[in-house]
Amino acid sequence: MPSEWYVIRVQPRAEYLAARELIRDGHEIFFPCVKVNYARAGHSDMPLFPGYIFIRFDQRQNGWPSFSTTHRVAGWVKFQGEIPTVPREIVDALASELDEKNGGRGLWRRFQRGDHVKVVAGVIEGSGEVIEEAKTPKSRAKVLLEFMGRVVEAKVPWEVLESADKDNGKPRLPRRTRGMGRRIRGFRTNPQ
Repeated sequence: MPSEWYVIRVQPRAEYLAARELIRDGHEIFFPCVKVNYARAGHSDMPLFPGYIFIRFDQRQNGWPSFSTTHRVAGWVKFQGEIPTVPREIVDALASELDEKNGGRGLWRRFQRGDHVKVVAGVIEGSGEVIEEAKTPKSRAKVLLEFMGRVVEAKVPWEVLESADKDNGKPRLPRRTRGMGRRIRGFRTNPQ
């Protein structure tokens, strides 16, 4: 009998580490991740099923695999005490869908009313605030946009929006202290 797909649970927020360790130890896995523009630190994607990884093996020939603590496996996904297999067609379809999704821009980020955004559309760039969110990836968000010294209302596709909340659209001032009140030498409040 050929190998089958199963699902394991991994420790919270340890999916990337678990996937790396399982691969390193020779396990065949499918760890579906999708590109996002708001991923975890150090990653450009996020797990499609946080806390779960697909693993493939031949249980009848090799038995159940054993895992070490470095694998960060919390257990098998079970239903009424049984560990079900996942049909190969579902895993193949999921992999195909992810390839298509990740070939584009990945999952769309929903910007909500009041979010500060940057609009980057070719040579046009500006900052603004969302006043009406896009309902679907194909619809447009309504944004109050600073453009050529004026504030204008514009409908823009989500693909040209980026978050500006990291710096709230304002220039970041240099630090004046090293913390605990210790001044930085040479700091001037009015640079010339």
